[in-house]
Amino acid sequence: MSTGASLLAAGAALMIESRVYGATPDSGHASMHNAANKEGTHHSNADMESCIKLCHECHALCNKTIAECLKLDGSHAAPDHIKLFIDCAQMCMVTADYLTRDSVIHDRVCRVCADACRLCAESCEKVAEGNQLLKQCADMCRRCSDSCASMGTKAA
Repeated sequence: MSTGASLLAAGAALMIESRVYGATPDSGHASMHNAANKEGTHHSNADMESCIKLCHECHALCNKTIAECLKLDGSHAAPDHIKLFIDCAQMCMVTADYLTRDSVIHDRVCRVCADACRLCAESCEKVAEGNQLLKQCADMCRRCSDSCASMGTKAA
């Protein structure tokens, strides 16, 4: 994946997220950083590392499952289903990047990633039909979603 595509995906996700979660588009970096420090967005290193690891694992498993779904064809290869895998995998990598550098806006990115993972898990469950890889992917997406949702909250 190119850096440009990652940045574009992250920017688009944050634009969407700002509408959903009420961030103001004219918030400057300095004011976001001050607000982040004031509100206490720091999470433990263990929580951050766990979420980064889950994001990497979810990214890899989604990509592996895409290939499986395309082989299975039918509802498994439906464009909307495949797009959810791509969205989930892309957001997982972007989120891991934001968490790795402890970005002041990682909580926002994590909330978008949690949503993408949840939607992907739901889609996997709908078409799993006994397919073990799809069940594994749904489970991984749920675990990643839960971790990202936790990282998307303000820590005390």
